[in-house]
Amino acid sequence: VQLQACGGGLVQAGGSLRLSCVASGRTYSNYDVGWFRQAPRKEREFVAAISWRGGSTGLSDSVKGRFTISGDKAKNTVYLQMNTLKPEDTAVYYCAASTTGWGTDSGLFAYWGQGTQVTVSS
Repeated sequence: VQLQACGGGLVQAGGSLRLSCVASGRTYSNYDVGWFRQAPRKEREFVAAISWRGGSTGLSDSVKGRFTISGDKAKNTVYLQMNTLKPEDTAVYYCAASTTGWGTDSGLFAYWGQGTQVTVSS
């Protein structure tokens, strides 16, 4: 499966963005999809994930109450709605797909998109 992430940009603190991750090659029906982010000089960290098979979702504590993850099966797209953005949310955001279940470990995800830059100004 090939993943294409888009929707990043520059936004002021308190603003919103919606990231999209579109899959091609295969449908998401047998995958779990996650979002990770990596800020400069920091390790990649888990943000959110959704299971197409079971419908479960998960969010990191740092984004709970501000971000939501959802999917549109007809469009083969997973969304990350980001509200009340903070400067510390600035990072490159990656979407990834797993056939072995989702978790906070990026090693579970075998397929990765190219990343989209999110910059939040104070």
